[in-house]
Amino acid sequence: MKRRRLLACLLLASGQLSAADAPAPPPSTSPVELSAGVQPDIPSAPPVDPATVPLAGQRTGLDIYARFREGLADPDCDAAATGGRWKKQFGHAPGQLAKTNDDLLPLFGYVVDALHDAHLPTEYALIPFVESGYKPGARSASGPAGLWQLIGTTAKNHGVPMRAGYDGRLSPVDSTQAAVRYLKTLHGMFGGDWRLAVMAYNAGEYRILQSMRRAGMNAQNAKPAELPSLSGITYAYVEKLHALACIFQQADDGDEWLQRLDRPVPLLAAHPLPKDAATLEGWAARQGHDSGLLKRLNPALAGKFSRGDKPLRVLAPEGAVAIALAHADLPQENTPGSMSAASMPTESAKKEAAVIPATLAAGTATAADVSTHRSHTVRRGESAWIIAKRYGLPTRQLLTRNGLSANSVLRPGMVLSLDEEAP
Repeated sequence: MKRRRLLACLLLASGQLSAADAPAPPPSTSPVELSAGVQPDIPSAPPVDPATVPLAGQRTGLDIYARFREGLADPDCDAAATGGRWKKQFGHAPGQLAKTNDDLLPLFGYVVDALHDAHLPTEYALIPFVESGYKPGARSASGPAGLWQLIGTTAKNHGVPMRAGYDGRLSPVDSTQAAVRYLKTLHGMFGGDWRLAVMAYNAGEYRILQSMRRAGMNAQNAKPAELPSLSGITYAYVEKLHALACIFQQADDGDEWLQRLDRPVPLLAAHPLPKDAATLEGWAARQGHDSGLLKRLNPALAGKFSRGDKPLRVLAPEGAVAIALAHADLPQENTPGSMSAASMPTESAKKEAAVIPATLAAGTATAADVSTHRSHTVRRGESAWIIAKRYGLPTRQLLTRNGLSANSVLRPGMVLSLDEEAP
């Protein structure tokens, strides 16, 4: 019976069931029965798994995906974008992003953050999927290298250090900074059209400009698919990125995939490598980082490297999270009267727990009122879209219920009502 009522609530929230068709709620306990000592059947909150709660310096993969989704310039999809050869070629990408034993998700989050900070569309975060499979150490036989598969000339033109003993294209910090700088230039050059910008990233900006001149087009009226004298690879580049974005959006229709993303991952950031650090392993040990992770993320520094005259930077987890993660698998000692930090109730949880018995004792609410009114406390990095998705609500409905607009900023600690206020 409880399962049927829960399903009905979800269908009502999504608009697939009318209020008239919904099953009647169970009879509520009256204030008289409460004062007589009758215990209401109030469902207990599900236990919180500490393994799913992000520490300082972490966030969830769901937060990363929400930021990517909200930054898309072209979120509309059709069957052509998600089917055919692109589905066959990139259908595995959502599964890769959800793998727990892969570096892809935190690295993807680092790139999404860099694009967000530069006010660029997050379609560009899919370029490394196409170019390198998100492998920082990828090399092509034809010359390009790294996460973004930059050629030597492009890399040097955008400030990537390249010398004997150090190839900055294999540094996700150096290469991402250069790629974002280059994409920002292209984005402005082609009037903010991400499709023209990625075509230029693939074929070179001068080739795209020449094609536009031949067709009598400019950045405001250009039709990327109709530009003349370009290779099929360049036309397909736009299709690939759009298809990838749509394949991810198609995957988020499934709760299982979203649940796999809803896990803590390290928040990656660039750290200066001190001059006295002779090896990456030594610096990792002093900072409490996993040296294996750092070597995978920073192939430019994994072996012997030359310093040059500019500071070197390492991509690594932020702050103290590395030390916490290193000890995450150690058994915790639970003694009477003691409680771990993860299981300590928050102040908001204490207040919510105190409200229920006080309200019932005062006779101002029935058990049904207490059991049906839900709320959510906003965590760092959460958006209205991702919160609504988690509870099966339309985003607009969640915003309206809380007196918010699409432009409202959610701040950590805000408490959002998930249910409609009783009349």
